[in-house]
Amino acid sequence: MTDITTLSAAALADKLAAGEVSSVEATQAHLDRIAAVDGDVHAYLHVSDHALEVAADIDRRRASGEVLGRLAGVPLAIKDVLVTTDMPSTSGSKILEGYMSPYDATVVARARAAGLVPLGKTNMDEFAMGSSTEHSAYGPTRNPWDLDRIPGGSGGGSAAAVAAYEAPLALGSDTGGSIRQPAHVTGTVGVKPTYGAVSRYGAIALASSLDQVGPVTRTVLDAGLLHDVIGGHDANDSTSLPDRWPSFADAAREGARQDVLKGLRVGVIRELGDDGFQTGVTAAFRTSLAAMEAAGAEIVEISAPHFEYGVAAYYLVLPAEASSNLAKFDSVRFGMRVTPHAGATVEDVMAATRDAGFGDEVKRRIILGTYALSAGYYDAYYGSAQKVRTLIQADFDAAFEKVDVIATPTAPTTAFRLGEKVDDPMQMYLNDVTTIPANLAGVPGISIPAGVAEEDGLPVGIQFLAPAREDARLYRVGAALEARLVDSWGGPLLDRAPVLGGVR
Repeated sequence: MTDITTLSAAALADKLAAGEVSSVEATQAHLDRIAAVDGDVHAYLHVSDHALEVAADIDRRRASGEVLGRLAGVPLAIKDVLVTTDMPSTSGSKILEGYMSPYDATVVARARAAGLVPLGKTNMDEFAMGSSTEHSAYGPTRNPWDLDRIPGGSGGGSAAAVAAYEAPLALGSDTGGSIRQPAHVTGTVGVKPTYGAVSRYGAIALASSLDQVGPVTRTVLDAGLLHDVIGGHDANDSTSLPDRWPSFADAAREGARQDVLKGLRVGVIRELGDDGFQTGVTAAFRTSLAAMEAAGAEIVEISAPHFEYGVAAYYLVLPAEASSNLAKFDSVRFGMRVTPHAGATVEDVMAATRDAGFGDEVKRRIILGTYALSAGYYDAYYGSAQKVRTLIQADFDAAFEKVDVIATPTAPTTAFRLGEKVDDPMQMYLNDVTTIPANLAGVPGISIPAGVAEEDGLPVGIQFLAPAREDARLYRVGAALEARLVDSWGGPLLDRAPVLGGVR
């Protein structure tokens, strides 16, 4: 592996701007890396045929003296839930196999305009339904730390690409933890912005009131740099906030340089406790809190009594919205078409197409959501879940009157083995117990590496949550803790990873 692929996005951008490396060289290095290792990792579903042309154009523009964006020339991986005009957009599903979008998702268009070089589309659980990327119609992605383990989900492809040095930056989407939980199990950084802070236009919808697009990177600063590119108001998205946002990269720099932890009130949720959490996960979490306390932070125990109902509420709200959103994949408007027999009716064709095109997990959630929305059950199930959602939002409001941020382990365990939970939906769903509340409330969250679990040597993340619109606070806190932990480890956590059996 060349040195180029191990650089952070910020460091690579500096070298590009200084003329020490060309975008073509950087892009070719990552394409070579993909060719060398992605047969094992399977982070990508499609690799761009145009990446080198885009990179060459950036080099020409830079040589001509054009003022380019901070990340111009830096390669980027794109989760396949985001539509693109020059690569297929399948959302990990057979029903959209080969689909070419007539437009780019807003975040993709903004990345292109900033000069980033799309490398390809990354693997994911079908329609973002899953926590392991085992529900992809195109086969599972594997964790670069241990190829027999999951890389998280639904955005395991983006996290694995970044962890395996197949891309310095990636775009993901987070409906209940699909950016943060993969970051936790791969030793990367993942950010779920405030709901409405980043456009969802062109993100193939799972649950519209929960979905949020965000960055997947190796450092907090890199996440801030990418967030600055993709964030901001979008008139094409009716849920987009009109706010003017500060620079999140500047917030990360401030956190790394200044004593932002001194006097910070960090909330720890009493109801979470240690039950159900792997020993190594809890130990890394406590070590991170101790590092913050040593830097002057105050650890405050808080109560969030309704968080324990978050998973149950989420798995009524999400399937209900998914049932509505996925109704358009009917063989008439979108997707593949299967004609079961001569003279088949439209209803026959729809049924056959959906049977062949949707995987088991998607079918399971559509059926659950349709039932929850049906006459006689709407108030009992979907309506009750929305009431619980309001109570969780109230828990957040009360907590943030006492603390500046809330800290939790990002997920209960390290990466589990492929196949270990794929046939046990309940165990898979419980993997998102700490990430789901942020989506139900619309608040921002970040996961940063917190170390490795002693019992298995696999990465662990710590999650911080902040009030809505306070994303910059997360970047300051995340960068401050990251700097202290990296110093204590003697370098980035991924330097300790047996990446692809030691192939670097």
